[in-house]
Amino acid sequence: MTDTPINVNQNSEIDAQTTPEIPDILPVLPLINTVVVPMAVAPIVVGQERSVKLVDEVMRTNRLVALVAQRHPEARPAGPDDIYRVGTAAIIHRLLRLPDGTLQLVVQGLKRIRILDFLQTEPFLVARIETSPEQVISGVTELEALRRTLGELFSKLVPLTEDIPNELAAAGENISDPRLFAYLVAAMTPMETPLRQEILELDAVENKLQRLIEIVQQELAVRELQQQIASDAQEKISKSQREYILREQLKSIQRELGEENAEQAEIQELRNQLEAAQLPEEARKEAFRELSRLERLPAISPEYGMIRTYLDWMVSLPWNTTTGEAIDLGYAHQVLDEDHYDLEKIKDRIVEYLAVKKLKSERAAVLEEQSSVQEKVPEEAPASQKPPETVLEEIRREPILCFVGPPGVGKTSLGQSIARAMGRKFVRISLGGVSDEAEIRGHRRTYIGALPGRLIQALRRAETADPVFMLDEVDKLGRSFQGDPAAALLEVLDPAQNHTFVDTYLGVPFDLSRVLFICTANTVETIPSPLLDRMEILSLSGYTELEKLHIARRYLLPKQLRANGLKPEELAITDGALQRIIREYTREAGVRSLEREIGAVVRKVARQIAEGKVTATTVEAEQLPDYLRRPRFLDEVVERIDRPGIATGLAWTPAGGDVLFVEATMMPGRAEQLVLTGMLGDVMRESAQAALSYVRSNAEKLGIDPKVFMGKVVHVHVPAGATPKDGPSAGVTMVTAIASVASGRLVRNDVAMTGEITLRGKVLPVGGIREKVLAAYRAGIKTVILPQRNEPDLEDVPEEVRHQLQFVPVSAAEEVLATALTAANLDAS
Repeated sequence: MTDTPINVNQNSEIDAQTTPEIPDILPVLPLINTVVVPMAVAPIVVGQERSVKLVDEVMRTNRLVALVAQRHPEARPAGPDDIYRVGTAAIIHRLLRLPDGTLQLVVQGLKRIRILDFLQTEPFLVARIETSPEQVISGVTELEALRRTLGELFSKLVPLTEDIPNELAAAGENISDPRLFAYLVAAMTPMETPLRQEILELDAVENKLQRLIEIVQQELAVRELQQQIASDAQEKISKSQREYILREQLKSIQRELGEENAEQAEIQELRNQLEAAQLPEEARKEAFRELSRLERLPAISPEYGMIRTYLDWMVSLPWNTTTGEAIDLGYAHQVLDEDHYDLEKIKDRIVEYLAVKKLKSERAAVLEEQSSVQEKVPEEAPASQKPPETVLEEIRREPILCFVGPPGVGKTSLGQSIARAMGRKFVRISLGGVSDEAEIRGHRRTYIGALPGRLIQALRRAETADPVFMLDEVDKLGRSFQGDPAAALLEVLDPAQNHTFVDTYLGVPFDLSRVLFICTANTVETIPSPLLDRMEILSLSGYTELEKLHIARRYLLPKQLRANGLKPEELAITDGALQRIIREYTREAGVRSLEREIGAVVRKVARQIAEGKVTATTVEAEQLPDYLRRPRFLDEVVERIDRPGIATGLAWTPAGGDVLFVEATMMPGRAEQLVLTGMLGDVMRESAQAALSYVRSNAEKLGIDPKVFMGKVVHVHVPAGATPKDGPSAGVTMVTAIASVASGRLVRNDVAMTGEITLRGKVLPVGGIREKVLAAYRAGIKTVILPQRNEPDLEDVPEEVRHQLQFVPVSAAEEVLATALTAANLDAS
């Protein structure tokens, strides 16, 4: 019958007010080398057969038992003569049966009891008992003085004794009951069982406190002397002797655990890997410093695993490993033409970029062979007189390309093509939604589960120090209390700094200057200005219908045939079918939806071939509903503009251009008012107010009765009300819609427009002309009205589109209305 430390707590499960009634007869459970005092909660282990029977019997009744310490611990089993006569009545709270047959109990002492006589000894001890309450024989003042004296001594003992939690010193000060405080000190102070039994048997609380003061004083003196001896001995032992002793002890422990050879082999393997890794000098010093720490740590230490992981990262990073080959400009142009249709301006810029990089690399290789110039040369001196290091730093400076355009136009695939053209590995990191700076710079090693940032992790996967690194969606970087990732990218993308980029986890510089960084974004509006300043923007607009047709024929269809296990001769899709898919099943700037629709057709044909229904087939335009169901996009412009007050505008979005309808109506009201709906932003709402003011102030000039606005509410609505809209380019469209409803004249259904309006009726230039014109072309518009100052932007529109559309440059709102409104007068409604 053994036990573990006892806890006395004022907040025990049973207190003095809820103590159950103690019967006159109780089974007696002998305890070896322990004394359970009243109100103490203690775990004990029961292993003897008769004790197990006793617990089983008690658990079937009231769970009450008399806990009495053995006078002779060696007695097995203990008889009446082997135990003390004073003990504690207790209740069993919890019982756990262990696999070896022993029982683990949690008991709580209730009251002190005295054994009168034993009624039975088999199968376990049963005795007649009586409760024996403690007595108070002195005054309150003397009792409190004894309690405080004991409390001060006990608070001094707690820090010197490892077995006593520090919290108990504070808890003891909050116990006002002298009897309970005496039992707390008796339970937690290291002492022999006879002494603890003596405290229990003392009847008077004052005597208990006085005896405990003597015991605690003696224990405190011993502990202080031990501490002084240990301190003196520690000072006499030299550092080398102490390390020798500790190392010998560590070796002995490792030898017993059989870990010595394995750990030595592991450390030696790490040492060999570090030697072969060709680390830079600073990284080498840090790695071997950590390796020395690892040698001194036991394998079970938590820090051992952290250092081991750190060294694994150090040896696995490509510090000096490169894969790039000499740049072949002819091959680069060939790769870009193979992978992408058209995009001639983008391809030319990429080839120019590679040409400059080729020349710089050749020049840098020559300079690295030259010895450094010792004397200082003025900064303004020509490059030929500057030290090679200065010239090399200038050579390192090269622009960071950023491809900006709607989804699906080939931004990511351009990066892959550049990597293939340069013979380098391609790595892509998506930055969309990243709001923690540690994702870029890494986490501190002190954190559990710490890792380097995404850049270092990607370099480890690439196994080369000069990959093509694509930072995708830099316009969608977040920002939070955890830092600003965009600020961390400034160092990464700055050629003057990134050759000494320090990841927080590694703690040493890593050269990123050999990495070719390319960024992508849907819009530059949300890219922070300092980050945007480090990049050269290459815009990729949407594709025309003819371009999409060529892309589908040359790239998308062969790709889907391979992906679905078909041969080219097993499926043919006519140009008419592809054109219908482009017009009626997709409406986007890029070609992702087009690829998905082609994939749907290919999969259905693959199923027919697999089922043996056909061996080869050709898909015509009129058969598409059988493969793709009904068309999803129709020419809605003609259908929508069937009454006055509806005009077609053009809008720019990160996904490309789009057609925007503006609806206006007039109704009687208590006062003249302008109502705007459609989730419009502040700029667009102000454009509507300016448009109404212009139409009203120029009503007679525009052929509108000025009285038509009197007592009327003008309501302007932009459909797709769940989509936020903003910007000034819908100004002319709002003027047209308001003028149409006020005059009763229809707006031509083949006309779309864009431009900012002023109160004087001037039409100001706007952005995104190429994307807007392509959107009008996709929607079947024939005439596009645009600001006169935007006419030079039409050079960016593909020639085939320019030939299909009529462009009307305007500088005033009267010109817009002259073109957009029909001559027929209808009743405004």
